[in-house]
Amino acid sequence: MTTAITKGTMEALINEEETIMKMTIGCYLFRRLQEIGVGHVFGVPGDFNLQLLEQLNEVDDIDFVGTCNELNASYAADGYARANGIGAMLTTYGVGDLSAICGLAGACAEHVPVVLISGTPPLYAMESRLRVHHSLAEGNFDNISNCLKQFTGNSVRLTPMNIDELDRVLVSCWRDKLPVYIQVPSNISYLEVDVPETPLTLQMPASDSERLSSAVGRITALIEQAQHPLLLIDADADRCGLVDSLTTIAHKRQIPYVAFRTGKGILSESDPLYLGMYNGAASAPLVAEALRRSDCLIATAPCFIESSPMAAPGNNPVSAQIYISDVNVTIEGEVYEGVAAGELVEQVANTLPERVDATPVLHEETAASVVATAGKALTQAWFWQRMASFFAEDDLVCVENGTSLTALLENRFPRGTCYIAQPIWGSIGYSLPALLGAMTAQPQRRALLFIGDGSFQLTAQELSTILNRGLTPIIFLLNNRGYTIERYILGMDAHYNDIADWRYRDLPGVLAPNCDVYCTEVHTEDDLEAALAEAAKGGRAAFIELNLAPDDAPEAMKHFGAMTAELDYGPRGPQRQ
Repeated sequence: MTTAITKGTMEALINEEETIMKMTIGCYLFRRLQEIGVGHVFGVPGDFNLQLLEQLNEVDDIDFVGTCNELNASYAADGYARANGIGAMLTTYGVGDLSAICGLAGACAEHVPVVLISGTPPLYAMESRLRVHHSLAEGNFDNISNCLKQFTGNSVRLTPMNIDELDRVLVSCWRDKLPVYIQVPSNISYLEVDVPETPLTLQMPASDSERLSSAVGRITALIEQAQHPLLLIDADADRCGLVDSLTTIAHKRQIPYVAFRTGKGILSESDPLYLGMYNGAASAPLVAEALRRSDCLIATAPCFIESSPMAAPGNNPVSAQIYISDVNVTIEGEVYEGVAAGELVEQVANTLPERVDATPVLHEETAASVVATAGKALTQAWFWQRMASFFAEDDLVCVENGTSLTALLENRFPRGTCYIAQPIWGSIGYSLPALLGAMTAQPQRRALLFIGDGSFQLTAQELSTILNRGLTPIIFLLNNRGYTIERYILGMDAHYNDIADWRYRDLPGVLAPNCDVYCTEVHTEDDLEAALAEAAKGGRAAFIELNLAPDDAPEAMKHFGAMTAELDYGPRGPQRQ
């Protein structure tokens, strides 16, 4: 059967033809990245990706940031994406891809959209199963892809015949908030292909109108009827762009909110409506009481893990009447499919009337003022208390897993703080390269990093990249000569939790000898005051080494260690000996 082509259809085809242009595959790839908001690509050169690096230079407003290794590049791309909305990295096949996989897994676990581009052996080599370097030398070129499939939402091996697949994969990265994997064979990146002239735009598919309207009406009614509504915030509130609308809902109805550790800092912690962190049975009394009496709990796709609710995995300790995910919402047990979270929350925010009987301010807390005692040894308790008043509005705060993350959970950040952490995947060493990424995305912010000595030793080399690129963070290195969190789980005095005691304050001079960096070593409270005064002047990076006792730790970490030991080893485990 022949389908007739109408005059209108022909005009459309002609117009479509007019939007086609010639471009090399490599340049098109980087042009597409630039169009969706990627201004920097992190990575390491390798023989299979060198042509891509040459082509990257041909695209305006997108730059390559060379890192010390691919693992660090993956952490940097993750930090960049958390601050920017989406990030990208470039590796070489096999050795580079597998080096990056830990960071990619972290991005997958925490719904961070990262594009991994891999320069691969020539297309003919892979199709002919040739034995080449950076492979297992047995002709199998699917094993690397199969590894990456476990930690990515989508993937493609580009060829001149499937260039249209690129847009699909990039859109899925942003839409699904998951990493994607793009292979570019080394011998095709310079080939010219037909590509669309129109820029790639990112937008969620429209919701089903009936389902959306019905969900909005039902949610609005539940909130209006509730006497004690409550918002429970997790990371997807940020990933799905819900922050402004949720803030509007909270203020319109004077609804208090609490956050998982995965949702810390997403809604303003300086707002009187913010009650604190939800930590299950370990929650502060104010938070626990709000959850207990809530008659309308609205949750943004919370991720229940053992370190977040302080409960056993699989035991969800709270039940939300309204459960908002990225592409559906569950209301009192009924699932509304085809409802985009952004549209839903925005319409609820616009529909809800202002509460005329606005309740008084629920909670307001100012940072406690502490006074340094000359010659008094620095402790964790005093340090974290002092930090509360050092933070400023719009700071970028990057926090390492372990001591720093735990200590800052209950600390209320000032308005506009950008908080970068990895609480689910929890890979130590993450925060330093993530700082590089986040500062590259938002160089105008004052940036602070809190990292332990054990974590620092994993990725310390990336301090070189940070300083040599002219970035000026304030870095607090907690030196207690070992793995604090592991000590409180098991082996407080065991040698396996000890690490070498580096001369940390000398490292900036070694890694970036031509950079002006303020370096100091702190032993006492008044030492810290002097260091903070110097760091606060700005204009140069600051590297502050804090000397702390090996068994000194935040109280929350001590509790967490015991809980983790119980979870890991059971009631008769080695921690009982």
